[in-house]
Amino acid sequence: MTITYMMILGTISNVTAHEAIPTIANVTVERDAVDLKVRFMSEAYLAGIDLSQFSFMNDSEQSDAYDRLRALDVSDLTAEFDAVWPSLSSDIQIIQNGQPLTISLMAFTADDIENDEIARYSVATISGAIVGSGPITVQFPKSLGEVVVRQEGVENPLTQLLDAGAVSDPIMAAGLQAAKSGWGTFVEYIPVGFDHIVPKGLDHILFVLGIFFLGAGWRALIWQISAFTLAHTMTLALGALEIIMISGSIVEPLIAASIVFVAVENLMTTSLNKWRPVIIFGFGLLHGLGFASVLGDFGLPEGQFIPALIGFNIGVEVGQLTVVAVAAVLLTLPFGRFDWYRRAIAMPTSIFIALVGAYWFIERVFL
Repeated sequence: MTITYMMILGTISNVTAHEAIPTIANVTVERDAVDLKVRFMSEAYLAGIDLSQFSFMNDSEQSDAYDRLRALDVSDLTAEFDAVWPSLSSDIQIIQNGQPLTISLMAFTADDIENDEIARYSVATISGAIVGSGPITVQFPKSLGEVVVRQEGVENPLTQLLDAGAVSDPIMAAGLQAAKSGWGTFVEYIPVGFDHIVPKGLDHILFVLGIFFLGAGWRALIWQISAFTLAHTMTLALGALEIIMISGSIVEPLIAASIVFVAVENLMTTSLNKWRPVIIFGFGLLHGLGFASVLGDFGLPEGQFIPALIGFNIGVEVGQLTVVAVAAVLLTLPFGRFDWYRRAIAMPTSIFIALVGAYWFIERVFL
């Protein structure tokens, strides 16, 4: 489902070359032309990686092709892109009054980064000639993943997060007739936060399950969830306000390490020691910075910052509680009373969680 957001461009932290970055299309509609500046991972597109399916390039069978392209200098990358532009141009649709506009590539630029372990941003500047009146819509190929569409140059711009391959809402030259209310912004950011947990936040899901499978009772679970929630709420706000900015290359491996820690501790004890909530609080600070990186990529609305931040955080909490509720309904409530529950369910699951977390740590540090 497509959800509209009012956002401004945030400061974007460096991410590893293997991690997907969102595609952002800045749209300017004038009397006789529409211009798009599309910031995207050109190497992933050229390698044939479908960003609607992969968040990390090395999970794809085309990862070797991506690495080869990532190592190219700007001139060679530009030549590769120019060769495929005719194909890409047919997949980018700018529609007005039911008719596609003829589009042209005006420029292609890319960051010239010597360190090929850092993701590189490419920008394609595209122009289409307007031949009539009325709003336009834009659509991008599914392989570019989700696209943030942001109108520029008007007082109340349309800004929208498109699902992969989806068509935008109508974009009018004068912008929206009225700015979105604080309540509307709050409501629309709740699904953004939820979506970051379910289904996209597998690392956060495994951490919450690691907390859940301690098996020390509901009171212990509430203590841990409360500590985690308080901590990540703090750093989410501080990160969104750009008071604390830490590179994803540091935060993401530490998040993976936190998953390993809680899962391994589940194998060693069945009780809540006095230090675990404190440790969970510390890990929550890290996870909050991970949440903030999402908002750093997409931005928060300058005039509706607080409603958007609260809505996003509530969405995150609903996502976490959903994970706990599903685990309780499927496992603890029907089987938790049996003596074999810990041996047959809680411990094997914790081992699996620890192994996945260890793999992610190695991947995020060394691969």
